[in-house]
Amino acid sequence: MALQSLIRWVLPRETHFFDFLEGLGRLSCEAAEAFSSFQTGRSADEVRAAVQLVEHEADNLVRQMEDALARTFVTPLDREDLHHLSNELDDIIDLTNLAARTCGLYGVKEPTQPMIDLMAVLVRACELIREAVPNLRVHQYEALIGLGRRIRVIEKEGDEIFRGAMSELFSDPKIDAKELIRQKEVLDHIEHAIDSCDNVGDILANLAVKHG
Repeated sequence: MALQSLIRWVLPRETHFFDFLEGLGRLSCEAAEAFSSFQTGRSADEVRAAVQLVEHEADNLVRQMEDALARTFVTPLDREDLHHLSNELDDIIDLTNLAARTCGLYGVKEPTQPMIDLMAVLVRACELIREAVPNLRVHQYEALIGLGRRIRVIEKEGDEIFRGAMSELFSDPKIDAKELIRQKEVLDHIEHAIDSCDNVGDILANLAVKHG
């Protein structure tokens, strides 16, 4: 048994790290749902403000996580893994926030159909993340691997939607340069947020293999 594993077995574990991770998983879902509300008639500024509130809460959790890592000798998982996972969860929220801010900055009045479709993919991926992260606490590693695979499938759906949207944008002669840039920027940020969901799924699956 490695020294660090032996220490974890002998000494009490600091389980509040799981609280931080689960909180970030929940907030990723809240950010995606707030952004998705753009399709229900809310203005871009209202959506941006709603997502921004979630992003501030997530930043606070990340700071608490970093402070706890600096103070704690024995962690339930390797501190590098905890740091990596928390940062990737935070990236989902940051990128969702960036997409919402871009809608306001570029004057997007309402989302296009590809934006709506990608929002739906992002919400589904974040729902799976919210479901997956608590399995770390209870050592349900098979469930983590299965959920990671499901997130990967959803990410592939997002890729197809994104590629199709890009093809239509650049092949439509009726779209002027400003509108093309406006739509492309928003779609890019949503797609990157979905990619971060896939990254979280990979990290969780790797942790399952490492500790299972």
